[in-house]
Amino acid sequence: MLDIAQEPVQQYGNRSHQAECIPLGRYPAYGSDMEQEDEDKGLGFCSASIRRGFIRKVYLILLAQLITSLVVIVTLTVDEQVRLIVADSTWIFWMAILIVVCSLVALGCNEDLRRQTPANFIFLSAFTVAESFLLGVVACRYAPMEIFMSVLITASVCLGLTLFALQTRYDFTMMGGILVSCLIILLLFGIVTIFVGGHMVTTIYASMSALLFSVYLVYDTQLMLGGKHRYSISPEEYIFAALNIYMDVINIFHDILQLIGGSD
Repeated sequence: MLDIAQEPVQQYGNRSHQAECIPLGRYPAYGSDMEQEDEDKGLGFCSASIRRGFIRKVYLILLAQLITSLVVIVTLTVDEQVRLIVADSTWIFWMAILIVVCSLVALGCNEDLRRQTPANFIFLSAFTVAESFLLGVVACRYAPMEIFMSVLITASVCLGLTLFALQTRYDFTMMGGILVSCLIILLLFGIVTIFVGGHMVTTIYASMSALLFSVYLVYDTQLMLGGKHRYSISPEEYIFAALNIYMDVINIFHDILQLIGGSD
């Protein structure tokens, strides 16, 4: 899947502009002293308390998405008869792909929709369920132990990367252009992989994809955290932030599952 991170806005040059809170998209992050000053003045998104509430909201939504995906995957893979039914239900598979694409385009391209409740939660729920079904279809190709190991490894990797993003001195929010370029190269390589095939080529592709989306996870986490990082995402974009991190996690899971179980 594609990550839909937007390009950050340009850094403002003077203090009078920095004191204003930007209500749309990603905006320059502020240091702790400036955040405290703006919080005392009650300046909306510049408030550290609002940022903390935003982070809690994002992770609660993300937790609900991951639990939904885990339940769907377990439901589709535990029983052998259910596996066969899923394998024969081609029309459900294509319907799920259609829902994923439509929901992703709607949430990624329509900023008003992402901020309009309950429409944003409806589209996000539809995307999560459909994406979880597609993950379940993919997981049906692998043994339960391989799926279990992939879940554990993914959880460990994502937890480690999140902790790294919280404490590192390096600002990954400056790497948006580089990551988009790498993503385009990965897509082109994926198209070549479809025609070339082979276990080795598939393994290389899955390894590159896992590495790229691991960096994307750190990038999106720092955008959500704001603070000492140059760019951050608006606290009104909690749906967008949760969607980005969720896609990073499921892509990492899919790549690890492919590496552990091999390809058919």
